[in-house]
Amino acid sequence: MDNALYLHQFIILAGAMFLALLSPGPDFAMILKQSVTYGRRASIFTSIGIAMGISVHIIYSVLGIGLIISKSIILFNLIKFLGAAYLIYIGYHTLKAKPIKFENNKHLINKQISDFKAFRLGFLCNALNPKATMFFLSMFSVVISVDTPLYIQSFYGIFCIFETAFWFIALSFILSQKSVRNFLNSFGKWFNRAIGTVLIALGLKVAFSK
Repeated sequence: MDNALYLHQFIILAGAMFLALLSPGPDFAMILKQSVTYGRRASIFTSIGIAMGISVHIIYSVLGIGLIISKSIILFNLIKFLGAAYLIYIGYHTLKAKPIKFENNKHLINKQISDFKAFRLGFLCNALNPKATMFFLSMFSVVISVDTPLYIQSFYGIFCIFETAFWFIALSFILSQKSVRNFLNSFGKWFNRAIGTVLIALGLKVAFSK
């Protein structure tokens, strides 16, 4: 068992995953929206959903289905356009959303979102993200050898899930701070318009990417 090889693979994967998480994208925009609009609890459940969305990419990569996707333009484009449509859909509804109101004591008044719906939003955001698809296809076809045992590949996948969850939950704690929420919500409807525009723009970028 070549432990040195597996350690080398793990270091590359962990480092690449961290850099990918630092790169702003649909997942970050979703967490920002959830943190400011609904608060910490909703954002944490959305973060868990995003992390579990990673499992979809891990499963098809480990099973070798990722190779089929990478070779099939039709399958990849289907994933791409589903992801783009989902982002545009969320962005459109964010644009239409009413600005959050304030009481006289400056506390936020806002409707709540169920834990399951928050989780579902995060899960679909990541599972339908072609950027994540390409990342894991490249990792499991270029960095991780096909000879790497299944349990080692599974460990890599579980690590990526926990790394993603830790990162976005940490962001949730930061972005849901009262001072941050009050500052961003001071822009009222302009915050919703900005986030909605970003999500739609990301969706269009995904749709027209090659």
